[in-house]
Amino acid sequence: MSQRTAVITGASSGIGAASARALAADGWHVILGARRVDRLEALAAELGGTAVALDVTDQESVDAFAAQIGACDLLVNNAGGALGTTPVADADVDEWQRMYDVNVLGTLRVTKAMLPSLIASGDGQVVTIGSIAAREPYKGGAGYNAAKHAVAALSRVLRIEMLGQPVRVCQIDPGMVETEFSLVRFAGDADRAAKVYEGMTPLAAEDIAETVRWVASRPAHVNIDQILLMPTAQASAAVVHREL
Repeated sequence: MSQRTAVITGASSGIGAASARALAADGWHVILGARRVDRLEALAAELGGTAVALDVTDQESVDAFAAQIGACDLLVNNAGGALGTTPVADADVDEWQRMYDVNVLGTLRVTKAMLPSLIASGDGQVVTIGSIAAREPYKGGAGYNAAKHAVAALSRVLRIEMLGQPVRVCQIDPGMVETEFSLVRFAGDADRAAKVYEGMTPLAAEDIAETVRWVASRPAHVNIDQILLMPTAQASAAVVHREL
């Protein structure tokens, strides 16, 4: 059996990079997409994978990315992120626009571009990294909640539309994961980002990557539709036990 190919967006760090390592360890050839090409190339060299520049918010970049890829058996839509925690009354429309563009339209652009290859594979999978924010609104999260709820809707509709086609669709919704996520959300404020995880043990990128690996390893007749996973100390989006 020929080596299967996984395409991973947002692969330069965090969950994307960890997923690449987990899938490569399972024998997949990994094609890594992100804007930070220097990081991608280092990871690709480590894993024997392929690094390709990708900006999911730019249609020309997505088209160029897809044109360089032949076969694709698995797409991991990982690119995304949050910006700020302002309430609706003070919302920065530009921040909302950027979150929608990377999370929702970015997922759409790449999924649409890769679907022909996924169908042609005869057993394709789309695994999208969502968030607990896709299931439960929380104070200060309106923009990110709105974007991730839209991603969840996209995944659910795609699942319905792919019935009868050889493509499985899964959305993995993590709770608190310590990556660069909060650092980006708070515009590089390391102290503020660290406080998000103060007094508790969050999930690690590797925990999500192991879930991606497991989903991707299921036989063709099994579709893992949705997964919600949180650290033990977290019971919902805003309910967290902290040892302070």
